[in-house]
Amino acid sequence: MKIISGTHKGRKIITPKNVNIRPTTSKSKEALFNILNNFFNFEEISVLDLFSGTGNVSFEFASRGVKKITAVENNYKAVNFIKRKSEELNFSINIINKNVLKYINNDFDKFNLVFLDPPYSFIKDDYQKIIELIFKNKLIPTGLIVVEHSIKTELKYIFGYLETRKYGNNCFSMFKKKQAYKPDSV
Repeated sequence: MKIISGTHKGRKIITPKNVNIRPTTSKSKEALFNILNNFFNFEEISVLDLFSGTGNVSFEFASRGVKKITAVENNYKAVNFIKRKSEELNFSINIINKNVLKYINNDFDKFNLVFLDPPYSFIKDDYQKIIELIFKNKLIPTGLIVVEHSIKTELKYIFGYLETRKYGNNCFSMFKKKQAYKPDSV
């Protein structure tokens, strides 16, 4: 994988072979960041990267000037990799080794953008539960949730759905709070 733009543009990041995680492809990541450029000035936002895996997306945000990034991952080897690489690249990323649901239920920091890249084995109810909790716990009072998922998974029935963009075998679905959150309105 490599960093596409920003201060570390073109920098290749070799992921360890002992970390069994699927990073976002460079082509998909480039498409995602082209979309996000229309929504945000990266130097002015805060980002929560859930299921951060190798840190690929967090590194891209850091390279593009995001000052506040929190990466949550429960795989200890992946967390250690993100820490080492962040130090090497001089990125200030808050890395948390925790289950995503526990983090969402116990941390009430606020973000402008939440990026989710859970395992493709997730089922629709898992996505819905996490998105509902993000809205309920007001992790993004205003802002955007972006979910990377398989083309086999359709998420447009979930509260706050905006659109889905397809890139190869994966998709990015975007969600934004359109009104006051009411769990029974889903």
